Amino acid sequence: MTKPIAIHDCPLSFSDRWIEYCREKAVDYRIVDCYSSDIIDRLRSHSALLWHWGLREPHSFLIARSVITAAEKMGLLVYPNSDTAWHYDDKLAQKYLLEAIGAPLIKTEVFFNLHGAESWIGKAEFPLVFKLRNGSASSNVRLVRSRGEALGLCRKAFSRGFNSIPGYLYDRDKKIKTVRDWSDFSRKLKRLPGALKKISQTRNLLPREKGYIYFQEFIPGVSNDIRITVIGKRAFAYTRSVRPNDFRASGSGLNSYDQERIPRECIKVAFKITEEIHAQSLACDFIQDKDKNIHLTEVSYGFPRQHIADAPGYWDDDLIWRDNRIAAEDAIIEDMINSLEN
Repeated sequence: MTKPIAIHDCPLSFSDRWIEYCREKAVDYRIVDCYSSDIIDRLRSHSALLWHWGLREPHSFLIARSVITAAEKMGLLVYPNSDTAWHYDDKLAQKYLLEAIGAPLIKTEVFFNLHGAESWIGKAEFPLVFKLRNGSASSNVRLVRSRGEALGLCRKAFSRGFNSIPGYLYDRDKKIKTVRDWSDFSRKLKRLPGALKKISQTRNLLPREKGYIYFQEFIPGVSNDIRITVIGKRAFAYTRSVRPNDFRASGSGLNSYDQERIPRECIKVAFKITEEIHAQSLACDFIQDKDKNIHLTEVSYGFPRQHIADAPGYWDDDLIWRDNRIAAEDAIIEDMINSLEN
């Protein structure tokens, strides 16, 4: 490696560990600001770029894909590269991508005009799952139980639209349950003004979601989903139980790493999808119906690092279990270094 690796530093993201890893392993790196006007000139003296962009930096949605593509055109290796991240936090893009490669995507319907949506709703079976194009931890997912409710959502979708950023009180029950003691509550309370300010800034930055309506088939009787996260030739897996009195599993925090609960077919499919779309990492969410058929609900290049850190091991691409822990950040940067050296 003749040139250093560029790392965009964003606190509480993968960059914390990437910087620490480079220091531990004596890997030549430089910290860069991907929002600087001269970022392209700065990147010319580097061999690679690591930028864990996403919801922690809402303004990254304005520029990240452009910087990544430009860096690739310059010959840099990038994480995430364009193949990995162009469809990130965009369920519309994911629908067409996953259909194109024949992935077992759950039946999904999208409409871009009110008349077509209303006509389809008139013949649809309920309940249905309504989703916005973006959002994480089930924040923009709801169960639609009736035709009238679906029509109401349609009219809103094709008029004033939806705010894709939930308010601070979203998931308040879960937030309350995570409070351990009075000092923990005090710390959360002190962070409240900053959290409210960030929510307000993000809402002003990102546009309202409108001009489309997105529905997925509802599979009854699902008690958990299966999250398979592929990084290179490693697949980390766990199940997430649905929230109490709910149908959603994402964001529940009720995770299990019991290997016996992981259908091997999910691992095979996750590896296959990752390979076919040339992704460096991919988190795939599956559910099973009563006949044990698997259905893919969505994918994402981004995922919580703690969920990988908690995994006791991983499956390799031959579906052999490797009983050793590795941090997601380490797996990503090791793959990057191996690619640079080879």
